Parts: sequence; structure tokens; C-alpha cells
Amino acid sequence: MIDILPFFMLPVAFTLMFLGIHVAFAMMMTAVLFGLVIFGDKVIFQFIEKIEDISSNFVFAAVPLFVFMGSMLEKSGIADKLFEAIHIWTRRLPGGLALATICMCIIFAASSGVIGATESVVGLLTIPIMLRYKYDKPLISGSICAGGSLGTIIPPSVVAVVMGPLANVSVGDLLYGMVFPGLIMAGLYLIYIFVLCTIKPEMGPRIPPEPGDPSFTEKLWISTRNLVPPLFMIFAVLGSILFGWASPTEAAAIGALASVGLTILYGRFKWAGMYDALIKTLKITTMIMTVLLAGTLFTGVFIGGGGINTASILINKMALSPWMLLGLMMFIIFIAGFFLDWISIVLIFVPLFTPLIKAAGFDPVWFCILFLIMIQTSYLTPPMAPAIFYLRAVAPIDITISHMYKGVVPFIILQCVTLVIAMVFPQLVTWLPSVMLNFK
Repeated sequence: MIDILPFFMLPVAFTLMFLGIHVAFAMMMTAVLFGLVIFGDKVIFQFIEKIEDISSNFVFAAVPLFVFMGSMLEKSGIADKLFEAIHIWTRRLPGGLALATICMCIIFAASSGVIGATESVVGLLTIPIMLRYKYDKPLISGSICAGGSLGTIIPPSVVAVVMGPLANVSVGDLLYGMVFPGLIMAGLYLIYIFVLCTIKPEMGPRIPPEPGDPSFTEKLWISTRNLVPPLFMIFAVLGSILFGWASPTEAAAIGALASVGLTILYGRFKWAGMYDALIKTLKITTMIMTVLLAGTLFTGVFIGGGGINTASILINKMALSPWMLLGLMMFIIFIAGFFLDWISIVLIFVPLFTPLIKAAGFDPVWFCILFLIMIQTSYLTPPMAPAIFYLRAVAPIDITISHMYKGVVPFIILQCVTLVIAMVFPQLVTWLPSVMLNFK
């Protein structure tokens, strides 16, 4: 009975969530209830140990630093300068504004990895311009939602920082491993927009030449002036991690300091803005760490109660091949993305699936990157769809929810294509971590 009992934890927790109880409290309540039933009052010692593990794990110190970096970038004025630097090269291309939007999102993702900050800033800047040139509204919506969520699969990624300790893999290896899949996904976005707007020019019309257009030399100067500072910050963060000069936590501190410097450089620094960024960082970090603690208590009871062993026995009886098992896991994560936010999916399924993946003979780092790609889809799949909620907050009323739902569908398909590519060619994930390990 005890071995079967942990499996009732998932439906109980989901029921509490659907009743409107916050994810963290739903998981905590479930953990306490089942912990008392399975272990009695001794469960309190397990909870204390889990709390100590969370509070003493220095890797999680990177979370508030990355969040602060994203919050400061909102205040820095980097978005309009990046858009100017990129758009002067793409404006004559089919869908040039949407292409510039994706490129901006790539740079923002490589700067902070905070999804909400990226999408809000990019959306506020680019939506009015694309509407002015009569871009297709679903294309506008899909470009911003899909581009804004790239921070999950392009390093640095807050999701990877949380996932690494839960899967017992190096956060640095995850950041290495996501480089090529992230670039492939972003490249597929760009190719799709370009081809679509070439075939159907009315979807994303070219901007006609204007008398005051800058010359080639002026374009180079504008791009150099506006791109070098943020690219330097990206190198300071990612370069220090990828070349082994700093841990992810130390690199996050460098990025936080660089974001303040960038705000000062662009003349946008204000103490009020700093205060707002700190308050936002406090709120987001508190939310993430509270849910993280709740998920750790939840999985601790599930694993301690024999849930993993029972799952292994059941899967062995199903006689699934390793690839069938992997496909089933990806499907479960995809379906979960319709109803749960990313941190709930990570906290529930990473500790559950990782031991099974290792037993099946798969590389856990590779599996985590596949998991991250599936997390990407959860930002776009309704009814949860956080990316759509972020866009709804900044979009004008003439861009409707139906436009947004229609616009994200092609990008969800492209995310699934990226998943298949990473599954068929695992070297895209495993090569860079192995090279950098030998390099260091």
C-alpha cells in the first residue's frame, strides 16, 4: 500500500491547483498530508533536511542575480537601441520588423534569460511599429511570444539554474548543451518568418526606402555604437561561464553589475528605477524559491515513499524500449504544459524522470535539454500559456486573444521540430559540454 500511495500525490496536488490554491501551497499541503500518512511525525526531519539543502545550495544564488539583471535591462533603454541597430539591416527584407523582433529577443535572452522582462520590453517597442506597417496580427503575436520565450533554451537560463540541482547535473553542462539547440530554434523562427513573408508579402510587407535612410557607413556606426555594449555584457556573463572563468552564480553577479553599468552608460539610471528593479527581483525570487521549496518537499515524500521504485517496476512491466519511454516522457511534459507553469513541471517531473532516464542508458544532460525544449512549448500552449498573458498585458485591444492563439501555433510546431533534431542528433547537445570539459 505504501508503494502505491505516493502516486495519489499527483492527482491530489493537481486538484488543489485547479481549485485555485497557489502551486506552492498546493504542493506543500500535499507533501505534509502524505508525509504524515507514510512516515508519521518523523517526516519533520526529512522536511528540515530538504530546507537545509535548498538554503545551502549556492547555485540558487544565481536566480535573484539573473532576475535583477533582466529587471535593470528594462530600465536601461537597451531595447530601442538594439531595435535601431538591427532594424536598419532587416527593414528591406520580407517580414523585416518581425525578423528584427526575433533578433532582439535572441540578444535579450542571452543577456538575462528572464522571459517576462524580455517579452514586455520587446512587445511595447515593436507592436506599434508593426501595426503601423500593417503586419499580420497573428504573426506579430507569434513572433513576440515565441521570441520572448527563447530565454528558456538560450543561456543563461533561470530554468537551467533550477533544473541542474534537481537532476543532479552540472548547471554549466546544461548551459553548454543548450547553445546549439537554442540557436537552431531561433534560426527556424527566422527562416519561417522570412519564407512566410516572401510567399505572402501582405503578412509582413517590406518597408519602402525613405529620403533620410542612413548610408552603409552610418549603418555600421549605428550598429557598432548600439550593439557593442550589450554584446560585451553578454560575453562577460556567458564567456565567463563557457570558458570556465566563473561559476554560473559568479557570472550572474557579473551580469547584474554590468546591467547597472549599461543603465548608467545609456543615461537611464535613476534611484527610483533601481528600487523598482530590486522590488521586482525580490517578488520574483520569492515566488521561485517558495515553489522550489514546495516542490522539493513534494518530491522528497514521493521518492521516500517508494514512488520511484514503483514507477520503475511498472515501466519494466510495460516493456517499453528506451526510445518509447523517452517519447512517453516528452508527451507527458507537453500535455502538462497546457495546465502547469514551467517551475511546477520541472519540480514534479525532473526528479521523477531523471532516474528512469539514467536507468534507460540516456545522457541526463541531453535529456534535460530535451526537457527544456518541451518547457518552451508550455509558454505558448493554452490555457496556461504565460507568454500570451505577458503579451496581453502590453498589446493594444485590437490584437485579440484569438490572434495570439493562432499566431503561436506555427512556432509550437517549430519547437517540436527542434526537439526532433536534438533527439536524432544528440551530439548537438553533448559535443560542446565534452569539449569545454576537456578545455577546462
